[in-house]
Amino acid sequence: MTIKIQIPTPMRQHADGKTTVEVAGATVQAALADLSAKYPAIAERVFKDGKVRQFINVYLNNEDIRYLDSLATPVKDGDELAIIPAVAGG
Repeated sequence: MTIKIQIPTPMRQHADGKTTVEVAGATVQAALADLSAKYPAIAERVFKDGKVRQFINVYLNNEDIRYLDSLATPVKDGDELAIIPAVAGG
């Protein structure tokens, strides 16, 4: 099963410059774990104490996983995850 994860610009330096990475997994958490195994520096920026950092948004096929089953949300072949850092300013 192949899941594509879109890597945001600020994190691409930790993914060999790739904009998209293919991973495997049956859930969002498993897919992100596979990404973390391939690119450990990304894990440090996405997770804190095993949870997605507050300022990081994760979307599955354009739906925020917080409104689904969070990290337990099932994924299927061809799904796309997007990691989107929150932007703030004034």
